[in-house]
Amino acid sequence: MKFWERIAVHTQQEIFYYDTRRGFDARHLAARLYEMILEELERGKKGVVFLCIGTDRSTGDSLGPLIGYKLKGKEEADIPVFGTLERPVHAMNLDDYMRFLKEGYPDHVVVAIDASVGKTDHIGYVTLGKGALKPGLGVSKELREVGDIFITGIVGGCGNYDPLMLQSVRLSVVMRLADCISDSIRLVEKLWSNAAMI
Repeated sequence: MKFWERIAVHTQQEIFYYDTRRGFDARHLAARLYEMILEELERGKKGVVFLCIGTDRSTGDSLGPLIGYKLKGKEEADIPVFGTLERPVHAMNLDDYMRFLKEGYPDHVVVAIDASVGKTDHIGYVTLGKGALKPGLGVSKELREVGDIFITGIVGGCGNYDPLMLQSVRLSVVMRLADCISDSIRLVEKLWSNAAMI
């Protein structure tokens, strides 16, 4: 059984797909994410920040804040997390957070996390790749690119780019994606902590 798929898109960017509906193993996503972070650190970065994008006002766009909430709720978390249910990072304040990260964490790897839309048969998949995330594309919004590494959870199909589509996304899909992604990130945090003790 294949737990993930690797797809090289036309920009030569590798994107890894993980199916959370069956056979998902957080260790697979965690290992790939940890490897990507280490590659960035070898290029001179000094730490890691997770930027969870979205809003709790829309079920389909609540993935980022849910993940931020889950990560911030763990006392052992050593890696900074921005974007939670209480303090979401969304279209209205994204530029402010980007300035804050540039000033406060200038030499950190930014892992950007957001909900996305995709092919209907990819709903429930997590994507992982290197490079910036372009939030808002699924609902025809123009927001600035963010991050060095991106994680997305595909919550809906991209047939009509209707922002109201995100309101009708099933909460069970979003919660499963949030659990899978946050479990994987917790494993990365453990690897990070263990490496720091060596």
